[in-house]
Parts: sequence; structure tokens; C-alpha cells
Amino acid sequence: MNRTISQRINALRALLKEKGIDAFIIPSTDPHLSEYVAPHWQSREWISGFTGSAGTVVVTSKKAGLWTDSRYFLQAALQLEGSGIDLYKEMLPETPTISEFLKTNLASRMTVGIDGKVFSTEEVIKLKSGLEKNGIIVKCISDPMNSIWTERPAMPEAPAFIYETKYAGRNSTEKLTDIRKEMKRNGAEALLVSALDEIAWTLNIRGTDVHCNPVTVSYLLLTEQEVHFFIQPLKVTNELAAYLKETGIEIHSYEDIESFLGNLSTDNILLNPAKTNYAVYSAIRPNCRIIEGVSPIAFLKAIRNQQEIAGIHTAMQRDGIALVKFLKWLENAVPTGKETEISIDKKLHGFRAEQPLYMGESFDTIAGYKEHGAIVHYEATPETDVPVLPKGFLLLDSGAQYMDGTTDITRTIALGELTEEEKEDYTLILKGHIALATAVFPAGTRGAQLDVLARMPIWKHRMNFLHGTGHGVGHFLNVHEGPQSIRMNENPVTLQPGMVTSNEPGVYKTGSHGIRTENLVLTVPAGEGMFGNYLKFETITLCPICKKGIIKEMLTTEETEWLDQYHQKVYEKLSPGLNKEEQEWLKEACKSLTSNH
Repeated sequence: MNRTISQRINALRALLKEKGIDAFIIPSTDPHLSEYVAPHWQSREWISGFTGSAGTVVVTSKKAGLWTDSRYFLQAALQLEGSGIDLYKEMLPETPTISEFLKTNLASRMTVGIDGKVFSTEEVIKLKSGLEKNGIIVKCISDPMNSIWTERPAMPEAPAFIYETKYAGRNSTEKLTDIRKEMKRNGAEALLVSALDEIAWTLNIRGTDVHCNPVTVSYLLLTEQEVHFFIQPLKVTNELAAYLKETGIEIHSYEDIESFLGNLSTDNILLNPAKTNYAVYSAIRPNCRIIEGVSPIAFLKAIRNQQEIAGIHTAMQRDGIALVKFLKWLENAVPTGKETEISIDKKLHGFRAEQPLYMGESFDTIAGYKEHGAIVHYEATPETDVPVLPKGFLLLDSGAQYMDGTTDITRTIALGELTEEEKEDYTLILKGHIALATAVFPAGTRGAQLDVLARMPIWKHRMNFLHGTGHGVGHFLNVHEGPQSIRMNENPVTLQPGMVTSNEPGVYKTGSHGIRTENLVLTVPAGEGMFGNYLKFETITLCPICKKGIIKEMLTTEETEWLDQYHQKVYEKLSPGLNKEEQEWLKEACKSLTSNH
């Protein structure tokens, strides 16, 4: 494979030489700056062989490098071996940024090429200002992958479909009214929407264009009176066309977005430069004023209405039933020695697929046994797949798309004998998880102000994790969504009632084990108090937390009580959907911690 990779890089170098380009940057995104992309836009994976979801490749005439974050350090090191591509570990003090790397490796008057369709406006402006000081030119060129990637997959063509109001809770007309109110508040006559999940939410439509994310490739332009929807015509069924017409939405061809923006009749337009690609941004009529700001849709979408909240509760119940059936099966299957990371992933998928309203997985399952658990976004392949044996930990991070909600859960399961270090690490992560789950905080609190709660138990032991503690989760939409987050980096968005966020501290020890415990939480009111209202989290995921790794003496009375109450709720909610044997298994798994000793 890595010989193929070097051939691809050489083909790119030859093409760049012809065009007078000295370096080319290949990000992981599509024209909508999506986290996960359709195969047509998986250029970075094709050119490098690295399959992680985040990373950027830079190719010069002499060097090639891949920049990625801590989730993928181990995976990237393995996949890049022998490819001639160097690994650059982002966020480490010794790692140069892409801009610094280019300044070191290029001389003044040299040119860096980019495909403006797959870079955000914000990134291009930053890159240009960083490199121009050194006399290096940034130039948008047509995508060279079209020439060298001979078997490139076509753009997605699957039809979009209507998402019924009985699941969405509100119709598209109501949502458009709310969005226009926010546009008015921002003094905006038009709003350009590029983010696929925002478009799906606004129009109450879904699609199958991106693996695990039920979105459809398109753009949306709203004005005070009109809605313009840019989508490949063959993706619009007769039923969808009638629905869009009835909602007053005008359909245009996907490719027409740039020419349409060039002839825009409004005096100004609101867009988010971090979510709008540079090619589209550059196409806007020159004398149309651009108002840069966050799309009002991101925030409106993040706050669940009553119907969505009811839906996610029932989806969690079905998901919990599938997980209990799986965990009971796993307990009996592991001692046979016949199961592997891949086979248990398939088995879990089977249990979920039996559930009503199941639409697919919300991301590829991470089933990491022992040292594989330390690879944060590990995905077993036939080359890395290992048998799962009755000792050590299995880290299992998985989720499902149901018509009435999206789930995301991680359990670290003790399959047998554990070391004292494994038990201690497991208990510390549980302490951090509970600290965040039980937080009560004043309205107006940001996720970054709560993040420390989940980390404090491991910080005391000079340990840390480099991923965020919590991300927003969509409603039968993307498993990762904003605008809220719980992480060390500052984010101005405050947590609001109705937001669904993950709670997932972890610890990862290379070559040994990885531990993560993740539930989803709903922000809910906690009553009035000094200086205003207070909020708290309601844990909505329903699945037992493995007790075999817990050192009970390390937990406070309050922590033990939280776990016992959580397990009591899990048993009450899930047992009616299980048979007698499964109920017995769940009863044991949810037994109070004090009665286990």
C-alpha cells in the first residue's frame, strides 16, 4: 500500500510542477467543511493512506507531512510507515504549524496551492496573512485530484427524504420564522448556510450522503421572503419536490450556488467564515456587504423541543435494551476465545438493528481490546483485529441513529482479571464522570468552566486526556455537533436547557490500556438560587456501568449513591423490554455497589 502512496504523491508532484505550484495542502473536509465526508471528498485519505477522520497533508517537491491531533497519533504512525510522509503531532510544543513548515521549506515568491472549495474562508485568510509576510503566495487552483485520482468516486446521488414533524417536533415554516427573527436581530437581509446538518434541521429533511450522518449535500440561502435550496436535481424525488414547493422553497442545481451569489440582489449577507468555503465566499457579489457571524441555526438546533426530548428518551430506552442483550451475550462469548474486536462489533450492530426505528450507526464502532483501547479513535481492521480474551479491559464506544434520536455511549468492560493500575485508572475516570454528571451551575455557565470537574481526579495523579470532555449530539443528525462543548479550550457558548451533550472523560496508556466512560446528558433547570437560575445535567443514557473495575474505597458516599441510583433507574427503564433471563442479568449488573461486597 505504501508503495502506492508514494506513487500517488509523485503523480501529484508532477502535476504541481506543470502548474508552477511549489506546495499543495489537502485537508480532510468537503465543500461544507464537514467532519465526516462522502467518499468523493476523501482525498486526504487517498493520498496518504491515513484513515482517521481529522488530518491535513502538505506536499512540497521534497517533503510530505501529515498533521493530526492526539486521537490519531498512534494510528497515523502505523499507517504512514514507509509512505515517505512524516507525522506532525498537533498541539505539541515542538511541532511546527503548517504555516511554519511552509515558511521553512519554501522561499519567497514560491506558491502554495489550495482547492478553495474545501477550505474555510477563515483558514484561507489566516494562511494568506501568515505566509505573505515571507513573500509566499497562496493560490486557489482547480482540484488536482480530478486528474490523478482515476477511480475517484462520484458525488453522492442518493435521494433526500422528508423528516416527519412527529419526530422533529416543529415544522420547517416555524423554524424559518425563528431563523428570520435572528437574521433581523443581526441586521442581515440574507443568510448563507453551508453546514449540512443545519440545512437538514431547517428544512426537516434527511439523507444518506455521508456515512453515519443522515445529511444531504446541498446549500441553503435564506432572504427575508425567499428560500433557495441548492441540491443535485436527481436527489429530489417527486414527493420531496412537492413538499419543498408547499413550504415555499425554490430548488436550484447544486453547481449554481456560486453564480447565484454573484448576482445576489440583497445589500448584505450573513455567513460564518469558519463554516463557508473560500470559493463560495469569493463568489459573492463584490458590493454586497458580508456580515461575519455564527449561523443562528446552530444555536436554535442545539436546544431540543419537547417532542425531540421525548424522542431521545425512547431512543435511549431501545438502545439500552440492545446494549444489555449484547453485554449479556459478551459475558458468555468471551470465555470461548472465539470472539474478536470485529466479531463483537458485528454482534452489537445486530442487536441494535433489531430495534424499531433503527436507521444505522451514528459512527463506526470503536472496539479496542487491552492496548488497542489506548488508541483513542481505534477502528479494528482485518490486519489489527485481535481475539478478545477473559482478562483486561475492552473499550467499546458506539452509537446508533434512530428516527427519534441519536445515541453515543462508551463503556469500558472488565473481561476478567485486572491489574491494580487498571482498577485505579478506571475508578478515577468514574469519579470524574460522576463529578460532571452531578454538577449544578448558574445559568450563563460555559462548558470550559465545568471541564475541570471531569479532569480533577486524574490531574491529581499527573494524568490527563487531550480530547474534549463533551460534545453536542444531533437529533437523528450528526453525532458531533455544536455550538456547545465541554472542553479545556474556551468556547463562548453557554449551556442552555434542552442541550444534549456527552460526558466522556478518559485515560489512555500506550501499549497497556484505555478507559473511557461516556453517557449523554440533557441540560435541565435546577431551580432558582442566589443571583438567578441554576442548571444541572440529567443523564439520559441507559446502560449499566461495569462495576468489576471499581475500587469501592476510592469512591465517596455521594459517588456510590449516584452510581446506585443510576443503576436503579437503568433497571426500572430497561427491564420491561427484556426477557426473564436478560432481566436477571440486568438485575445483577445494576445491584447496588454496597451489596456487591
